[in-house]
Amino acid sequence: MNQEYKDILSDLSAEFGESIIVHRQETKDDTITLWIDRGNLVNVLNYLKNRIPGPFRMLYDLTAIDERTRTKRGDQPVSDFTVVYHLTSFERNQDLRIKTALKNSDLNLPSITSVWESANWYEREVYDMFGIVFTGHPWLTRILMPASWDGHPLRKEHHARATEMAPFVLTDSLRNDEDASLKFNPADYGLETESDDSDFMFLNIGPQHPGTHGLLRLVVQLHGEDIVNIIPDIGFHHRGAEKMGERQSWHTFIPYTDRIDYLGGVMNNLAYLLSVEKLAGITVPDKAATIRIMMSELFRIASHLVWLGTFAQDMGQMSPVFYAFNDRERIFDIVAAITGGRMHPSWFRIGGVAHDLPEGWADLVQGFVNYLPKRLKEFDKIVLKNRILKGRTIGIGVFTVKEAIEWGLTGSGLRAAGYDWDYRKKRPYSGIQNFDFDIPLGKNGDCYDRALVRMEEMRQSLRIIQQCINNMPSGEYKSDHPLAIPPRKEKTMTDIETLITHFVGVSWGPVIPPGEAMVPIEAAKGSNGYYLISDGGTSSYRSRIRTPSFPHMQMLPYISKGYTIPDLLAILGAMDFVLADLDR
Repeated sequence: MNQEYKDILSDLSAEFGESIIVHRQETKDDTITLWIDRGNLVNVLNYLKNRIPGPFRMLYDLTAIDERTRTKRGDQPVSDFTVVYHLTSFERNQDLRIKTALKNSDLNLPSITSVWESANWYEREVYDMFGIVFTGHPWLTRILMPASWDGHPLRKEHHARATEMAPFVLTDSLRNDEDASLKFNPADYGLETESDDSDFMFLNIGPQHPGTHGLLRLVVQLHGEDIVNIIPDIGFHHRGAEKMGERQSWHTFIPYTDRIDYLGGVMNNLAYLLSVEKLAGITVPDKAATIRIMMSELFRIASHLVWLGTFAQDMGQMSPVFYAFNDRERIFDIVAAITGGRMHPSWFRIGGVAHDLPEGWADLVQGFVNYLPKRLKEFDKIVLKNRILKGRTIGIGVFTVKEAIEWGLTGSGLRAAGYDWDYRKKRPYSGIQNFDFDIPLGKNGDCYDRALVRMEEMRQSLRIIQQCINNMPSGEYKSDHPLAIPPRKEKTMTDIETLITHFVGVSWGPVIPPGEAMVPIEAAKGSNGYYLISDGGTSSYRSRIRTPSFPHMQMLPYISKGYTIPDLLAILGAMDFVLADLDR
């Protein structure tokens, strides 16, 4: 037990008594994990957020586990369902998991929306997916599934494939019921329809609207031209990614991750595989780690280019989106030459990457590194220095560091408010600690600062990529660990044991030892992490995907109040969300 662990136990015991901790759980990622009784939960979480030295001010994630079919739980407390609170302390640079056990016959917990604003959507998601009730929640309804959905999808008894259900038939009666459920009734949301001097207007934006960048519905309450409140309606992109993660093998789930933040490419693979490798005890060779960093930074630039072009378009400019997408195609040409794929290469593997870098890769990447800086200068001139764009974004959508942490904001948005936090620097992974780069910061926390930060992040990514070109290690592109699937191809042709391992691993998938782990990364849109639980099988027992877009979108009503509809489009554009990342 390290000193940090002892300090937290000591602080909790001093505040509540030694009996407050039901169980101390060991995990593969070494995150401090404590079990707390339901009756003490709110008081303990409130203490951890507000009063403990080095407080855990961010609710990084909140999820649940259906434990009923799990066989390898060690000495954990008996539970049918477990609710997991994942907290982050920036002062300590440390995470903490708090768990609470529930029986199937008594699935309720006190809501912690009085402790964290961001708990609202997370509790609704757990209610939607598992059927756990949070008493005291201000509006506990489904959030990802339709109101008419039967059952709770992440329970183990719920079907995993459409073929396990009866054929869907849209009758006239069902159509009428579904249409009626979409009708917006302000009273259902606790919204007033009038003020002292006038009626409120309710404006429906989306789900088909260019400003929402996909299927997102926003019901906006207006007092004249001013926004009073916004009710986001999400879930249109929900495909059950976490359920699929518990159905596919550890290896075959890799391509599914590409479709979460579908602009982030292999960065999705990286967040998932770092957690799998932590569970399996796999050490990735230096060359493979460096290749991963290079490809991830290329996709960071590709994602930011999409943001840049569409943000400018939202503000009324037409040309930049064509220029930005053209430059993104240059990245895809490199990705295709190296991986064989483009937007969704699914190229990273357990233990490394799919194959070695091809001949001539360095010249190809160097050409892009030489090309982009002058283009970024052009974008600075035609986009960021455009007086209309500045007039529409400076001082708009402002939030403080404290507000950002309260709502679970990470990535460029948090740094634009002036807070120096980047997982690549604070918790280095895949050898990124060996690279020299800076973390750009804003000052005002407005839409314009978020744009400035992302523009500078592209330049810093170019610095990292240049170092990859200059210092690419020699050696293997994949680990020799038996759980690295599939093994390197050249070995399968000369070694019968490796050939057998290849056949069994690809047919059934590797058997990952029991345990749980999550390794957060700095993805293009914020912090991304896969909280994985293995029951000692060929697939994940629980695959929780913590995405940045989910908490970011939850913050939208808070930072939009008092602004106008044109301002709302600027706020949405500067947020840089992806709806598949939001809905999963």
